[in-house]
Amino acid sequence: MEAQDTVHEAHTPAIPSGVRSEGDALARLYDSVADDMEATNRTIVARMDSPVPLIPQLAAHLVAAGGKRLRPLLVLASARLCGYTPGPDGIRRHVNLAACVEFIHTATLLHDDVVDESHMRRGLASANAVFGNKASVLVGDFLFARAFQLMTDDGALRVMAILSAASATIAEGEVLQMSTQNDLSTSLERYLEVIHGKTAALFAAACRVGAVVAERPAAEEIALETYGTNLGMAFQLVDDALDYAADQARLGKTVGDDFREGKITLPVLAAYEAGDETERAFWRRVIEDSDHTEADLATALDLIDRRGAIARTLDHARRYADAACAALDVFPQSRLRRQMTDIARYTVDRDR
Repeated sequence: MEAQDTVHEAHTPAIPSGVRSEGDALARLYDSVADDMEATNRTIVARMDSPVPLIPQLAAHLVAAGGKRLRPLLVLASARLCGYTPGPDGIRRHVNLAACVEFIHTATLLHDDVVDESHMRRGLASANAVFGNKASVLVGDFLFARAFQLMTDDGALRVMAILSAASATIAEGEVLQMSTQNDLSTSLERYLEVIHGKTAALFAAACRVGAVVAERPAAEEIALETYGTNLGMAFQLVDDALDYAADQARLGKTVGDDFREGKITLPVLAAYEAGDETERAFWRRVIEDSDHTEADLATALDLIDRRGAIARTLDHARRYADAACAALDVFPQSRLRRQMTDIARYTVDRDR
């Protein structure tokens, strides 16, 4: 039973290691739902258990890697904003659904790292680097199955419809990203479609189910879905900018991974669009032809900086963050609403 005990012993604080300090926006929101987050962490750890030893071993590796747990936080905060209280049976639906959302997200990360051949995640060796591709894919499948068990345990068809649709959209977004890889003719609209699918859809679903469990009017459901969508778009735009602008030690992954993999992101599209013919020839060689060396990454970073591509990407992110904040106008002013708008600002200003 030693392998099973490993995941139970993993430390899962209410404020994860990815949150930098108690003074920032993210930590303040965690503090507002601390009891619920502790319960969510316990649920995550319990549902990661299995009599198959490799599953809790790999799960313990994921728990140790930390992370912000932003998506389950959004479920909890949205439910609290909508005034959700557990029923007479004492079951905290929002806690179970927060764990469900985290399982969906973690499963996609496991699969993505295999597809992208990534070797670092959150500053540590990725699961596929430690346990191999086969184990990562299969444990990702296990986590998807656990997520759907939590959905069926909840029993609400609307919740299942929202989260299962989001799961399908995530897969579509990843496939669409693969189809745009190495293609500099990709339009801004198609790129935004990719990041909506791979990231924003789950943010939107996480926020919407918070209103659903609280049985709030459709207007509040839609407002929270809109908030989540725009927050997710801002979050992914900043992630794409950080791949070309962050300090590697703080980012927790290798800077330039998107460049090496030929991913089409807004920093590259903006630099390519603004570049002269010599610069465009460079981008075609390194992105479309995948003909690049480590020295070419320095050139790419210089061109992205010279053409203001990071600033353009962050400008897009700020517009989405503004839209996220505006979506919460249907709710009365409260500390929690202010904290959720602060999260949108934090998303754009973060450095990892």
